[in-house]
Amino acid sequence: MLETILFVVIAIVIIGTALGMLLSRNAVYAALFLVANFASVAILYLILGAPFIALAQVTVYAGAIMVLFLFVIMLLGGERISGKPVFPYQRWVAVVIGVVFLAEVAMFILAPNLNAPIMQTPSADFASPQALGMMLFTEYSLPFEITSVILLAALIGAIVLTRGEQRSIREELRKIGKKRQEG
Repeated sequence: MLETILFVVIAIVIIGTALGMLLSRNAVYAALFLVANFASVAILYLILGAPFIALAQVTVYAGAIMVLFLFVIMLLGGERISGKPVFPYQRWVAVVIGVVFLAEVAMFILAPNLNAPIMQTPSADFASPQALGMMLFTEYSLPFEITSVILLAALIGAIVLTRGEQRSIREELRKIGKKRQEG
């Protein structure tokens, strides 16, 4: 009973922080809502008895990834999100994807036989840190490295985009300064 109440409270917090992230017009606030969401999901992992995944959730996502997001947001100066959609059809695509998602949720709730596990029950040491480390650095080393290269490329791209804007602003300021000196 206590676990159910705790789950419901944490689920409400997760839904609230997710809605706060989606509805926030300030990108920094949206990132902070996402950090709170990651921390709440980590608490759910602790309830499920997966402390390693909870620790990874906090350190990797709420720590490293969100620091990178905030760095890029501040570097690009995108604290405010514009009110207009970039593409005219963006709202309709979002509505269609939302309806499909809700249909999938309804299907899994209303058809419990579809929720039956397809795979076999994992062994007792399936989620141990040793097993996860061996899988990460043997079987999944290539996707792990590809992800790190993609994140590095995104960071370099953000820096290059910002440097170009800063140069044009500097050039405009120099032109204004020269006109004042001449006039």
